[in-house]
Amino acid sequence: MSATALLPGVLHLLVRVRQPGAGSGDCYQLLLGTRRPPAAYDALADPRTAALLLERLRRPGRTGRLTFVREGWAGGYAGTGLPARPLAAEQSHTSVVYGDRFVLKVFRRVHPGPSPDLEVPSALARAGGDRVPPPLAWFETSALTDERGSPATLGVLSPYLADAADGRRLAAEALAARTDFTPYARALGRATADLHETLRRALPVTVLRAPQSAALAAAMTARLAAAAAAVPALRPYRARLGETFAAVAELGSAGRTWRAQRVHGDLHLGQTLRGSRSGRWSFVDFEGEPELPPPARRRPHPVTRDVAGMLRSFTYAAPGAPSWADRCGAAYCAGYAERSGTDPREEAALLRAYVADRAVHEVVYEAGNRPGWLGVPLGTIADLAG
Repeated sequence: MSATALLPGVLHLLVRVRQPGAGSGDCYQLLLGTRRPPAAYDALADPRTAALLLERLRRPGRTGRLTFVREGWAGGYAGTGLPARPLAAEQSHTSVVYGDRFVLKVFRRVHPGPSPDLEVPSALARAGGDRVPPPLAWFETSALTDERGSPATLGVLSPYLADAADGRRLAAEALAARTDFTPYARALGRATADLHETLRRALPVTVLRAPQSAALAAAMTARLAAAAAAVPALRPYRARLGETFAAVAELGSAGRTWRAQRVHGDLHLGQTLRGSRSGRWSFVDFEGEPELPPPARRRPHPVTRDVAGMLRSFTYAAPGAPSWADRCGAAYCAGYAERSGTDPREEAALLRAYVADRAVHEVVYEAGNRPGWLGVPLGTIADLAG
């Protein structure tokens, strides 16, 4: 689809992959090193070629159909260069860390227009938020644009929180050591409320009334139908889960409204970082659910959606210890209420629907990727179905 000689020894490719009957297909980004003839290789896995990419990000401008943008970063650093190393985490992108100062996230699958993982952190930085590392530089391409002509985001450079550990790891360590995680969960609830408040200031807010509530319930019901068709183990619970979703539409018809805004969209412990010295929680990875198109990821939701995602994450952290997950969930909601003035548990019907919707999504994922974990979301669904 597109090829650019990005730097000496680095070739940038955009490749369109079409499956039979799958429409226009998906676009994937490849950065190939060419310094080792006769075969090309992953340029991001080689510290030398990865360092060349950081050097290019220091200099705004264009190379072919690629544009490099710098914002809030002087572009310089002490010494002759920063060593580059790729992160080995299982992700839908490739991340390269430069000298414990910067991290570059390069998207493997790219979509037309700006990535939510650039759009949201940029808006939060402009609004004065301090819970999300701000974008320092990025690169994009005019070879793939949305309906407004906006270029596709290819990679984003941000500060690297070298002293931070992700919430999933901290939870696992607490479980292994049998230490109390509820203070961490409570502080994480307060941090989530801070994030949502800044998102309210930074990006548009709307209200879900009866038509929007009905549409939300219908979308959840449609996802349930598709999941039950794919995973037969869901079928015995379909009717009761449908009632859970219908309750949201019924509340809307009775005049109940909910404020909707941009949210994280895929919030769980693995998307959080806690500084070992500061003790502050931060949030990363605002791409949303990778299988959804960007317009769906940008759709406003009640903040309850993020809360439901975190409650499900506590369950996943301790699948054999439901009381641990319940205690952490209660502490998280209490911390959220302390900072926001509103306890998410007071929206019982909406929270229940979002938890069920998340668990349905997990059933499909586990059935296709980790069948041994299928019992985790199915256990939640059985509880929700009574």
